Amino acid sequence: MASKRPITTLARLAPSRPHNHSIPPPQTRLQTAPFTTTTTLPLAHHDTAAAPRPRWQQTPARMVAPFRTRPRPEGPEYVVNTDPRRLDNVYVKLLGKDGDKYLSEEVKWLAVTHKSFDHGRRGFNDRLAVLGRRVISLQTSLALLNSAPPGAANDPPTPDAYDRLPVAHPALAGLASLTADAKAEVLSKTRLAQLAERYGLDTVTRWKPKKTDNLHGSGVEVVLTTSLYAIVGAVALEKGGHIAERVVREKILTPLGL
Repeated sequence: MASKRPITTLARLAPSRPHNHSIPPPQTRLQTAPFTTTTTLPLAHHDTAAAPRPRWQQTPARMVAPFRTRPRPEGPEYVVNTDPRRLDNVYVKLLGKDGDKYLSEEVKWLAVTHKSFDHGRRGFNDRLAVLGRRVISLQTSLALLNSAPPGAANDPPTPDAYDRLPVAHPALAGLASLTADAKAEVLSKTRLAQLAERYGLDTVTRWKPKKTDNLHGSGVEVVLTTSLYAIVGAVALEKGGHIAERVVREKILTPLGL
């Protein structure tokens, strides 16, 4: 038999919530925009911080030791060039008109930086010098081949003890001049270092001599020769072999007497 008690509804069992008439219920607002086919681009984030200094101007922060482990060397400190205008003047003397525009700013400083400067942390010119030395060596060999004395090609060949005549050809007239001793004499470090000083490379090359009061004993000739090789290698990379060959012939071999 069914009970006559009223059925308790779920609404009745649910706890009553207090009514707060002071706070209106939140309303959902729909934002509308006119129809357009143009893609909305995000706003550009403008970086107001100063541009980082190039590597040739400073040591990378992560390569700086927190403290010095060695005592400072005795004697006066060797001061290197930091003026870009002085460096540009040297490039104009060495490479000719607009020589300061042949290379990028970073490469211009890299070509005159020895590995002894700042422990090599700003880059150094060894690999550029390897390429430049090959270019200069090749042009020196060609110049020696073409430096035969006048009339040597027309001289009749002389038979040897067995009455044999050597091969004679005008292209082989200067072959006797192409010897290891002749090439070593032309490209000696003393002669190349003197040529580098004439162009002013000693005033812009960055290095750290062992003894500031004895640059010759610290190896200044090797350092200047390396800078000269490195500049030729940098020109070959950034301007091409034909420009580097012209620089070698006109600015290096001709002053050396070839």
